Amino acid sequence: MATRGTRSEKVRRIFNQFDANQDGGLNREEMASLVGAVNPRVKFSDEQINAILDEVFRTYAEFIDGERGLTYEGLLRTYDDGAGDVDRDFDALALDLNVDEAGKAPAPVSEASSSSIVDERMVVESQKKQRTAAWAVSPNHGIVFDDTWKIVDDLEILIKRLKLKQAKDGKVKGENFDVYSDAGWSRELGPSTEISDKRVIWDESGHDYAVFVKEVGGLRSRADSARSREEAFDGHMAIGRVLYEHQLFKEALISFKRACELQPVDVRPHFRAGNCFYVLGKYKEAKEEFLLALESAVAGGNQWAYLLPQIYVNLGISLEGEGMVLSACEYYREAAIACPTHFRALKLLGSALFGVGEYKAAVKALDEAIFMKPDYADAHCDRASALHAMGDNERAIEVFQKAIDLKPGHVDALYNLGGLYMDLGRFQRATEMYTRVLAVWPNHWRAQLNKAVSMLGAGENEEAKRALKEALKMTNRVELHDAISHLKQLQKKKNKPNGAIPGESPFVIVEPSKFKTVGEKTTVRQDLASALQIRALQKVARLSRCNVELLKKEMSEHDVPVSYSGSGVPQKSIRKPNLEEILRKLLSFLKPDTFQGAVKAINERILSVLDENDSGRLDLGMFYAILAPICGGPAERRKRVAFDALLWRPMNEDGANLKKADVTRYIKLLRAIYIPSQGVSELMEVHGDLDTSMVSFSEFLVLFDDPDWGFGIMPTLVKLETGDRNRHGKTMCSVCRYPIIGSRFKEIKSHFSLCSQCYSEGKVPSTFKQEEYRFKEYGNEGEAMKDKYYLMLNMFNKEPLSKIEG
Repeated sequence: MATRGTRSEKVRRIFNQFDANQDGGLNREEMASLVGAVNPRVKFSDEQINAILDEVFRTYAEFIDGERGLTYEGLLRTYDDGAGDVDRDFDALALDLNVDEAGKAPAPVSEASSSSIVDERMVVESQKKQRTAAWAVSPNHGIVFDDTWKIVDDLEILIKRLKLKQAKDGKVKGENFDVYSDAGWSRELGPSTEISDKRVIWDESGHDYAVFVKEVGGLRSRADSARSREEAFDGHMAIGRVLYEHQLFKEALISFKRACELQPVDVRPHFRAGNCFYVLGKYKEAKEEFLLALESAVAGGNQWAYLLPQIYVNLGISLEGEGMVLSACEYYREAAIACPTHFRALKLLGSALFGVGEYKAAVKALDEAIFMKPDYADAHCDRASALHAMGDNERAIEVFQKAIDLKPGHVDALYNLGGLYMDLGRFQRATEMYTRVLAVWPNHWRAQLNKAVSMLGAGENEEAKRALKEALKMTNRVELHDAISHLKQLQKKKNKPNGAIPGESPFVIVEPSKFKTVGEKTTVRQDLASALQIRALQKVARLSRCNVELLKKEMSEHDVPVSYSGSGVPQKSIRKPNLEEILRKLLSFLKPDTFQGAVKAINERILSVLDENDSGRLDLGMFYAILAPICGGPAERRKRVAFDALLWRPMNEDGANLKKADVTRYIKLLRAIYIPSQGVSELMEVHGDLDTSMVSFSEFLVLFDDPDWGFGIMPTLVKLETGDRNRHGKTMCSVCRYPIIGSRFKEIKSHFSLCSQCYSEGKVPSTFKQEEYRFKEYGNEGEAMKDKYYLMLNMFNKEPLSKIEG
């Protein structure tokens, strides 16, 4: 079991190892040797080494002793700030803690036999310096008062007792009781496996823990009874820090909040409280504490400059916890500006930009992070994902492999590389990746499902069936049942080829002119294809669950100042992070990760078009008008709110009518966003934009509903919204062999059926080759049965029962 003394002793051994001239300092040459030795797998260039050394000697100038260089206390502080991992570096250097500087084993330390705190304090007092945490003696945020040391010593003894009792009863989960670096580079807040591997779960339900909490309360009372407010603050901060180190986060939070009450404008307790809230999963409360810390740090000037980058990073991470990724990007940028060598801030920025679909900017930020830290596996993984999203698949494969070489059990890299191989049709390699994911994470049901699909692609049907059954044991999701039904259908088709020619594709794609519709209710193929794309956006962004009245309410209750940004035209413009806050209110029912996916879809599909100048600002009225047609609510009401949103803009808000030029621009944007195959070229056209005539609401509807130049696709979209969950019994699509959900399109001559997706893509079974295909659409199985009933009656030349007189 490692102690605080063990950690500081490791730093001492590392320091002595590289203090070649034994002058008590590490000069630039000695520091360069240290950096290279603790990163044996990285080949640093001279430029990179110099950049690292410049930052160390600048940041820790107070610990630089002239030409001798960085002192032992300075090196300890760098580890305290999270710039390195003591245990990792110690192991990389193959040092031995059980041998002293002269090569002798240290004498054993006897343990106190008494259970009283007074007796135990006598034992630990003589070893205070050896076991003191680095933060406690650091000049910026350490312990100031002597009485605080007594409280810390007593608290350490209480924690040791609790630890021994719970370990004896087998109640503590997690074997690593060693402390780890302070907030520093914010390592404890990220999704880092380094932290999760060290996480200790205390049993809070037993009598021992209750006694411990009561005794800690007594220590807090001692701190409160100090001679001055400053000493009381010192006591509560120290109690909180010790509890935090031992991962007793709930109790640590109580102490930090008490310290906030004692000195409300001090940065440190708010920062520490924010860390606790985040670890406890309370992201909103964490964000609020970090904002208070930021406010105090900015007001305090240079005093807190060293902490600013950490506050920015942790604030960004807490915002990501709420799903507010666009807002998080702003703070990661601020952290990188405040500390240009903060490679983790750049990595987080790149990952966040990737998360909102801004792939080029993501790659740029991740490249900078990797330049500073070449062995950063997480950064390589996210860079590869961004390259794949941009279509640069061969480079993406190389970078994924680099991440896996650095960290063979990197689940995200293995899983995403499997997905890339699937996209490329390299199913055998995909299967290998998913198998490696499952070796690390046996209950990863998505990897198990994808493994089955990749096996299916490789023609290993029996193995795919077994893999699907394993996935079904992990989760009972409906898509797994559909996948198993799909596999059975493929097996039946294999056994009964139904006249297909061996080696021929199971389907052919027919040109649109050969697809004819029967009846007025049957959707035209091209319209359905566009509507399906819009519906996919609605589903990802959950906009059909956002009633259009919420948009109207947002416009009426929250006005936005008019600005003249960029275009010179008055606009109620807004920055993307502020727009994200509005979206959070409109989609308040979404969980953070689902909301993040919604923002990504909206950013990629809508904001990228509206922000044509890449200024980061958007015309909010136009955004509301674009959003209204795909929100929930009656179709006519959506059109009305779109019209009102255009009126809400400053150039139109004086009357009840709109300029025709603005309506024309709006409809072109609408088509460019939602029907890009038809709308992009229209957006480039300028004819009609100078029309100064006015348009009433009724005239707006005529322009909006125009099937050729307006948004006449809306009725098809509404039909999809109301029926795309309908199942048609056991009827399968004759092309993809999946159960038909939504509309069913039946060819009236050959009697095969298609799902909406295959119909929109023009796919028909290769066994049915005709000059033209005539389809009738059925919204549900009842409509199909009714049609079949009348057909049978016509065949027998009989009247329907409803027409026969009694």
